[in-house]
Amino acid sequence: MFLTRTRMLFGSAAVDRLQKARVLLFGLGGVGGSAAEALARSGIGFLHLVDADTVEPSNLNRQLFAARSTIGLPKTQAAKQRLQDVSDARIETSDLFYLPETADTIDFAGFDYVVDAIDTVAGKLAIAEQARAAGIPQICCLGTGNRTDPSRLRIGDLYETSGCPLARVMRRECRKRGIDRLRVLYSTEEPRVPIPISAPEPGKRQPPASCAFVPPAAGLLIASQVVRDLIAMEEEACQES
Repeated sequence: MFLTRTRMLFGSAAVDRLQKARVLLFGLGGVGGSAAEALARSGIGFLHLVDADTVEPSNLNRQLFAARSTIGLPKTQAAKQRLQDVSDARIETSDLFYLPETADTIDFAGFDYVVDAIDTVAGKLAIAEQARAAGIPQICCLGTGNRTDPSRLRIGDLYETSGCPLARVMRRECRKRGIDRLRVLYSTEEPRVPIPISAPEPGKRQPPASCAFVPPAAGLLIASQVVRDLIAMEEEACQES
């Protein structure tokens, strides 16, 4: 039976809580895809997945929903098909590139947790602001590209991070916005300089290098944190009532 082993680990009350939970997840790449599937397999009852990209051959080395059979499909479609095949989660999708100018498109109200697994700083800041305004717990993934050691991944507060260039940018911008705390996943590994294989497309930067184990490991760590937080929140609510 689906979730039998999960109930054996966390207990039926905890799993019942997960089945009622609603999680809003941005980004279905190497990190977000693995996080989404782990959340669905853990019994999260409702997932709203946000991503504007399509599956490309370059995604095959690390992204869970990337397969030869899904190349060319919207990532949201590929994700929904797979998650409905492996879980009982209800899946809603938005084919949207999330930025400040599109922030009003997604209503954060009614969600229990927000996962940010996108790459764009402006979008990450908009997510952080929206989640804070809605009073919803969130976790933000920082850089996992150009790294090879998943054992160097950590979860902590943005203002306690070290060794992550993206974290420095996020700290500066969060201070400007009065965001004094933000749970993040980051790596203490110094990022490598990628070996250029081909020139980037006109107007675009060289994409980061990536591997099959660091981004997915980050996604699993994020899912673990979300699941444990949701269970802890339910336990605290029961103690207070």
